Amino acid sequence: MFKLLKYAKKYSIYAFICPFLMVGEVIFELLIPQVMASIVNIISSPDVAQASLETIFKLGVRMLTYALCSLFCGSLAARLASVAGMGFGADVRSALIKQVQSFSFSSIDKFSTASLITRMTTDVNTIQNTFLMLIRGLFRAPIQLVSALVICITISKRISSVFAVVLPLIVIILAIGAPIALKRYKIMLKKFDSFNASIQENLMNIRVVKAFVRTDYEKEKFKNSNDDLTASAIHAEKLIILGEPLLMLVMFTTIMVIVLVSAKAITLMEISVGDFTAVFSYVMQILMSFLFTIAMIAQLFMSEASAKRVQEVLNETSDITDPENPITEVKDGSVEFKNVSFSYGKGKNIIKNASFKIESGEMIGIMGATGSSKSSLVQLIPRLYDTSEGEVLVGGVNVKEYNLHSLRDAVSMVLQKNVLFSGTIADNLRWGNKDATDEELIKACEIADAHQFIASFPDGYNTDLGQGGVNVSGGQKQRLCIARALLKNPKILILDDSTSAVDTATDAKIRSGLRNSMPDTTKIIIAQRVSSISDCDKIIILDNGKINDIGTHEELLERNEIYKDIYSAQQNGSDDFDEIGGDD
Repeated sequence: MFKLLKYAKKYSIYAFICPFLMVGEVIFELLIPQVMASIVNIISSPDVAQASLETIFKLGVRMLTYALCSLFCGSLAARLASVAGMGFGADVRSALIKQVQSFSFSSIDKFSTASLITRMTTDVNTIQNTFLMLIRGLFRAPIQLVSALVICITISKRISSVFAVVLPLIVIILAIGAPIALKRYKIMLKKFDSFNASIQENLMNIRVVKAFVRTDYEKEKFKNSNDDLTASAIHAEKLIILGEPLLMLVMFTTIMVIVLVSAKAITLMEISVGDFTAVFSYVMQILMSFLFTIAMIAQLFMSEASAKRVQEVLNETSDITDPENPITEVKDGSVEFKNVSFSYGKGKNIIKNASFKIESGEMIGIMGATGSSKSSLVQLIPRLYDTSEGEVLVGGVNVKEYNLHSLRDAVSMVLQKNVLFSGTIADNLRWGNKDATDEELIKACEIADAHQFIASFPDGYNTDLGQGGVNVSGGQKQRLCIARALLKNPKILILDDSTSAVDTATDAKIRSGLRNSMPDTTKIIIAQRVSSISDCDKIIILDNGKINDIGTHEELLERNEIYKDIYSAQQNGSDDFDEIGGDD
């Protein structure tokens, strides 16, 4: 928890002033019972004279002044604490999102999306509330507790002796319950991750759910996840649910005992009625301060679990970073793999000893059965992952020697999953180049064969796509993603099965546009259809992570059994060749 306090640095002045204001509030609250005791002593006196009434009025004004001063200090402290607490929470969330944006793909794989959402919301809110409670109560509660207890002892040692039994009893209850509650709270946070994952998956894929008429199944799945979280939350809160009534019982028993002891003391003339009134007020302050201290400690325990989860994200170091003296310019689009092997984590290699060379400006096709690691292979080029063995060279330079931003700016990828964002078509296209003119947008869309359907919309390029591009078809979405990639004017363009949702005629138009308009850009096309890569300068055949063969369409038809089987299957009207050429 305390490691995160560096994010509160901007609000340190508020956090510094707030405790002093809270101490001021305590001082005025401690003075009020003494004034009240004087008033009660005067009123209970058998000979209340006119002079005494004037004194009572003056004491009443003084007590009101103390109350207003206490209110002012408390209100101002609450305001400053809120600014500091909310700002602290906002800065922690900003640090988290900044850290996530710096993750390599392997770091992203380590944390699920649902878990990251829980950490940025539930966990940060818990830490934020704890910080608020600390700066408001860290000094206030202990000072009020000790000061009120000292005043009580000064007034009556007999009455104060009750606390010698009560306070240790409450400490014992806390010491037993807190570690158990913390363990259960950690389990509850993991259930939150699963719950968020269930909601996220359902909402993101709601159309698939409806298409397969799986609404009832998803409702039941959500119910199970929700019930599991509820049971976990109840289990975590059970000690608090049981502990609060127990503490209240101890509190009210203490008050009852103190009233009985005080009654006897008043009878024996050991204290006056006014002193009893003051003692009773201080007793309430002691008990409330002690309960607040317990709540603060319990909150600190709970926030410790949340803080560790947040710190795990902040401490994650990307395994892909810039070298000490990075190269900032990519000379050309040539690509070379030298004995490259790759594995996810510590698993077996899924790419094995791959070697090939692509000249700048060439159009290269990559084909292989599902699971042959085609996508993994091309993701090594912009260094989304690092090789396990061997070297990947771009522009004649090892990718590990480049500045990451410069390297990735020179490589444009259209991934298998086509992602569009909320906003207009123009907004999405300008992800490729934020300064692109309308003419440049149109040109890129013409190459991607997207301009015609965009122009058919009433608002054209200002058409709002909705969340995730729900207003366009799969093929239209693919063409928009290709146009967005072209706007980067990259040295290397990678299309990862990015024309699978368009017809063969449109596919051919896009390839022709790429070849004619981007002669100097290296174009790497991963495809399932032979027709999508048949006119490429070279075709790479992958088989179970290994380079099986490299050649032109004609050469591979003559000598490569895998390619011939794929071609034959597709010529006969079947695109199912997952079983051809190995497995994974």
